[in-house]
Order: sequence, then C-alpha cells, then structure tokens
Amino acid sequence: MLPRVFIQFLNGALGQVEASEDGVVGVLTTGVTVSTTFVLNTTYKLTKFDDLTPLGITQGNNPGIWKLMTDLYSQNPNGAEVWLKGFANTVNMTDMVTRTTVNGVQEMLQTANGRIRTLIVHRTPVTYTPTITAGLDAEVITAIAQAQITANWAVDTLKAPLFVAISGLYFSGVGSALTAINTGTNNRVCVMVGDTVSGSNGCAIGLLAGKIAAVPVQRNIGRVKDGAVLGVTTAYYAATKLESNDVTVVHDGGYITLRTHVGRSGYYFVDGPLAAPTTDDYSQITARRTVDKAFRIAYTTLVNEMLDEVSVTDKGKISVAYAKSIESKVENAIINSMTANGELGNDPGDQNDTGVSCWINTDQNIVATGQVNVTLKVKPYGYAKYIVVSLGFKTLTA
Repeated sequence: MLPRVFIQFLNGALGQVEASEDGVVGVLTTGVTVSTTFVLNTTYKLTKFDDLTPLGITQGNNPGIWKLMTDLYSQNPNGAEVWLKGFANTVNMTDMVTRTTVNGVQEMLQTANGRIRTLIVHRTPVTYTPTITAGLDAEVITAIAQAQITANWAVDTLKAPLFVAISGLYFSGVGSALTAINTGTNNRVCVMVGDTVSGSNGCAIGLLAGKIAAVPVQRNIGRVKDGAVLGVTTAYYAATKLESNDVTVVHDGGYITLRTHVGRSGYYFVDGPLAAPTTDDYSQITARRTVDKAFRIAYTTLVNEMLDEVSVTDKGKISVAYAKSIESKVENAIINSMTANGELGNDPGDQNDTGVSCWINTDQNIVATGQVNVTLKVKPYGYAKYIVVSLGFKTLTA
C-alpha cells in the first residue's frame, strides 16, 4: 500500500474570498457557449461579479448563470473565489456531479487543486419536461446519492473535503408533498427549495452559496444577528409567496429554505441541515464545515511527517517524546487557525480549553506495522435553535 496519511471521521460524539479559503465555491450549472470566451465543459475562476464580463456572459445569453452569480455576489460585495463550469442544457444534475463524467466535476475539483469547499449543482434547462416525484424533479433525489459519492471521493483521494448543495428544481410549492431527505446517510449533501422569482422552476441557490462563502465555518447560515439575506424583497414557492406556505414542513423534511421572523424585515435562512438524520454528528453545515477545516489542517500537518524516522522503545513501540511532539504540532496548528479565530466551541472561562485535543496511544508497535494511529477531536459550538420562555404575571405577595 502506498504510504499515506489516512484520516477517518469519528461519529456519535455529539448526541444529535481569498482572505479565507473556507469560502471557496464551485458551481456546476447549465448554459451556452459564448464565442471563445466561455466554453462549456471548461473550468473558469472568478473572484468578483465583474469577472463575467471578460467571459462574455450576460443576462441575455446565459440568464441562469447570470442570476446565480448575481445572487452569490450580492452576499459578497467584496468578492469571493468561485470556480465555474458550464454544461449543455441537456445535461442533468446527476451527470454533472458524477465523478466519471468526461470533463466534469472531477476535472474542476482537480483544476481548483482541492480549494473548493462548497460545490453548487444547478440547472436551468431551456426545454424540459420533468418527472415530478414527491413534489420535486425526480433527478434531485438521484443527484443527492451521486453527490455523496463524489464528495467522499474528494475526501479519500484528493484529501480535500467538501459538501454539495443541490437545487430543488420544480418544487410544487406544497411542503407536505416533499419526501424527507434527512433519513439517509448523505451527510455531505443538502438541498434548497424556494426562489426570489414568482413561478420559477429553479431556486435561489446562489444566495445559499453566497451566504456560506461569507460566513466563518462555525456560523449558522440562519443566524439572526447577521441580518436578513441581502437584496431579497420577496420569496416564493412556485407561484405563491413563501409566507403563504408552511415553511416548518419543508424544514422538517431536511430541506434548506428561506423564512421570515415576526418583527423583522427581510428573509433569513431557516437553518443548515444536510441530508442525514440529526443523530449524525455531521448532519448540519456548521458541523460539516468545522470538522472539514480541522481535517485539512491535520492533513497538512501530518503529511509533513510521512516516512520520517520515529523513535521507539526497546519493544518497538512509539516513544512518549515522539507522541507528544506530534500531538503538539497538530493541536497548535488547529489552535492557531481555528481556536484563535473563534471557530471552535472552547470555554472562555477555562484557559486550558483550546477546543481541540490530539492523542497518540504509545502502545503501538510501529516497527511491526509502520502505522501511527492518531485520535483528533475538536469541540463544536452549541446553537440556540429553540429558546423557551416561561412567561406569566408578576403579582404582589403578602
């Protein structure tokens, strides 16, 4: 077996722009070629909305891409790193996100050199008759499974973890018709429904991509303190306003959508669920992004130790000095990159709580196996999703 660093994600522990590479987005969508400046099945890098101009992309020739990028950059007025690949209008989302598709997602991920953290899959077909299953285009469900496969490949092969956000196309607008997607094991995939255009068959997934790119890894996209989603004045499920629909049903099915808050103007994201049950530690975008960042830091730190000499005891086991050295390197790297930025849920009242712990069992015979098993854990934040208030009258007592 080729010498390598292999990191496995632990599960079951929770019980339920250029300045930051964490916001790098990849976009797979349909469109049309524009002369020689924008060619389908080719990867392009953007850092700002105006980068569409040299590509020749306009609202007239590629309205789907134009809207998606308008929404994305509306949440990032200072810019964001986006990798864009267009496909013919006949290509469905499942094929877009299938790794083996020629000049497809694999090429883009490799061209971006593993920088992509969030992958968006969208489609705006010109002429298309969808097969509606459970309130959505049936291909949304098949794309979920394929997206999980591709995301797992990115982790295992590229050592570049990411998650995939899929457009909930042709949503009927009836929340009760949706099939719940939070019962499977696709904890690297999410689906969004709802748009800012009445009667749309698509969704405003560019807003989701832009919001994710704009906030740190531990931040819930629905955080009220961040304010309403920028630039959104109305939101719709199909042809009816969002306010006329039962957003709770949509959320409970595991979908991402917009919502309103009484007493506040504008629209907010309801939450950030992935297509996995709440018992999965990685069923939320916040958890996924946090642990994926720790993965990347740990990999970068540990790959430097590959095939290095390891001091051992007279029984061929790892020395305490070596173990402590590696533990410190990993912990310090994560402390400097995450704890210092407030991305881990360490207790501010405990000066010894860094939010990360790395441990190497010295009872490992590395001489016999050539393997070092490392346990790395990072502490997440809790999120005030339900605030329960006991309210009553205060009366005078004798």
